[in-house]
Amino acid sequence: MLDDYNIILNIDVQWGDMDAAQHVNNVVYLRWVESARVAYFIGLNNGRIKNDDNIGPVVAWQDCKYIRPVTFPDTVLIGIERKEIQDDRIILETKIFSKEQNKLVAISKQQIVSYDFKRRMKAPLPLNWAYND
Repeated sequence: MLDDYNIILNIDVQWGDMDAAQHVNNVVYLRWVESARVAYFIGLNNGRIKNDDNIGPVVAWQDCKYIRPVTFPDTVLIGIERKEIQDDRIILETKIFSKEQNKLVAISKQQIVSYDFKRRMKAPLPLNWAYND
């Protein structure tokens, strides 16, 4: 399923994650993606979301393709990997699998830019974002 992914999260679906249609609300998928993204950057920055220069990730754009509905009870497996490096951003892809269904349920892509939180402006892409995975 997620054999090629260095970062994999297991998240239990909560009853409160469901909406009036009795499946997990679309916003919850994006929270799961955010959790995977935070884990990814913590892995790159020695346990912190920002590096020693106070440079950290900011989402410039994201999408999510919802493939199958997820319901409670279930556990989702979330894998994230870097797919592309551009001059000023990296592209991450996150896949969400349902353990109950044993199927892919969503795919999200995110464009991440580096941001200098001290100077409050976009920063050059840190080398470890480009060369570590």
